[in-house]
Amino acid sequence: MKKISLKLKLTLLYTFFMALLTCAALAILFSLSSREVLSSTQSKLEQRVQESAEDILLRNGEIRIDSDFYSIVRDVYLSLYSSDMYFMYGRVPRGFGQPPELADGQMQTIRDGNMEWYVYDMSYRLSDDQTVYIRGITSITDAEESFTVTLRFALVLLPLMVLATAVIGYRFTRRTLLPVRRMTDTVRQIRSDTDLSRRIGFKESGGRKERDEIYILGKTFDEMLGELEEVFCREQQFTSDASHELRTPVSVIMAQCDAMLAEDNTLTEEQRGQIGLIRRKAQGMADMIAQLLFLSRADQGRQPLRREHINLSELTEMIAEEQQMLSEAQGRGIRVETRSSSEIWADVDETFYIRMLVNLISNAVRYSRENGTVEVSLEKNGDMVIGNVRDYGSGISQEDLPHIWERFYQTDASRTGGSHAGLGLSMVKWIAEAHGGSVSAESIKGKGSTFTFRIPAEEKIFE
Repeated sequence: MKKISLKLKLTLLYTFFMALLTCAALAILFSLSSREVLSSTQSKLEQRVQESAEDILLRNGEIRIDSDFYSIVRDVYLSLYSSDMYFMYGRVPRGFGQPPELADGQMQTIRDGNMEWYVYDMSYRLSDDQTVYIRGITSITDAEESFTVTLRFALVLLPLMVLATAVIGYRFTRRTLLPVRRMTDTVRQIRSDTDLSRRIGFKESGGRKERDEIYILGKTFDEMLGELEEVFCREQQFTSDASHELRTPVSVIMAQCDAMLAEDNTLTEEQRGQIGLIRRKAQGMADMIAQLLFLSRADQGRQPLRREHINLSELTEMIAEEQQMLSEAQGRGIRVETRSSSEIWADVDETFYIRMLVNLISNAVRYSRENGTVEVSLEKNGDMVIGNVRDYGSGISQEDLPHIWERFYQTDASRTGGSHAGLGLSMVKWIAEAHGGSVSAESIKGKGSTFTFRIPAEEKIFE
C-alpha cells in the first residue's frame, strides 16, 4: 500500500477537524435556532394581536373594523369574537379546524392532523358594557418548514464547505511544505552528483529573513553542508598531498630492491626472498597510491576524459587475452572466455576503459576457484553497450553487496591476504558514470558474481 504523504495527512487532519468543528457549530446553532424560531413566532403573534386593537373602533354603538385588520401580517390571521364565542369579523387560516375556547392572555397550541397552530386570545374592552376578544392564529408548521428549508440548505452547503476547506487546506499545507520539498530536492541532487557545494539558500522575504522552524532547519542544514564540504575538501587535499609525498619513497624502495636483486653473488636465497617480499609490498603500495591519486583527482574534477571513437569489441578481446596470460602465470588453471558482438563502437577514454575492464576481470580471476572459468561478454542493446564479467567463485553476501563500491571496503580481507586496499571497484564505478553509464553487481554467496557495466554506444562511422 502506497504511503500517504505528509502533505495529504495534514490536509486530511485539517479538513477533519474543520468539518467536525463546523458540524458541532451548526448543531448547536440549529438547536438554539429551533427554539428561537418558536419563541419568535409567539412574540410576533402576541405583538400582532396587540397592535390590531387599534383597528377596532366603536361608533354609535356599532363596531367598525379597519381594513388592516384583515391583512395577513407576519403570517398572523386575526379574527374578532364576542364574549360568548360568536365570530364577528376577521379571517381564519385554511385548514384550521374547530376553534378552541377563548383563553385571555394565554398561548394555546392546537394540533389538527398534520398541522400545528399557535392561538393567542386577548380581551379588548370597547365600552363599559361590551368586551370583545381578538384572536390571532399562526402556523407552527409553516414556521418549522421555513426553518427546515434553511436546515436543508445548510446541509447541502456543508459538503461544499468541507470540499472548500480541503482545497484551501491542501494549498495552504502545500505552500507551507514547499521549503521541505526544496530541502528534499537539494539532498537528492547532492546524492546524485555528490556536489556538496549546493545549498538550500532560503531567500529573504520582504526585507526580513523568515524565522519559522523550517527556515531555521534550512539554515542549519546549509551550515552542516558547509562544514561537510570543508571537511571533505580537507580530506581530498590530504589524500592528494599524502599520495604525492609517498610516491617518491616508494619508488626509491622499489628501485633499491631491484638494484639489490640485480647483484648475482652477494645475496643468499633467503635474502633474495625477503627483498622480493619487500619489492612486492612496495609495488602494492605504489598501486594503491596510484588509485588514491586517481580518485582524488576525480573527486576534485581534475580527471578529464580523452574520448576516442574505438572498436570496443577488439579492445575487449585484447584485454581478455592479456588477462588470460596473467592468469596462466599464476598456475591456477583459470580460463578467461570472451563472447563479444563484432563492430561495437563507442566514444570512450581508452585508458580508462582498459582500467575498468582489467579491474573487473582481475577481481573475477582472483576470486574464482582453481580450474574455474571467467566469462566476459559485450553486446549492444539499443543505444547502450552492455558488458558482463562473470565468475563462479566464492561470491558476495547480500549484506556486503551494497557496500562493495565504497572505498577501502573489503567483503573478506582473508581471501586476498590483505594485499588489496578495496579501491578498484570505486574506480570502476567512477569510470562508468564518467562515461554517462552505470555499473551494477549480482552475486550469490558460494556460487559466484556477475558485474555489469553500461555505457552509451555509438555507430561506426564509415568514410
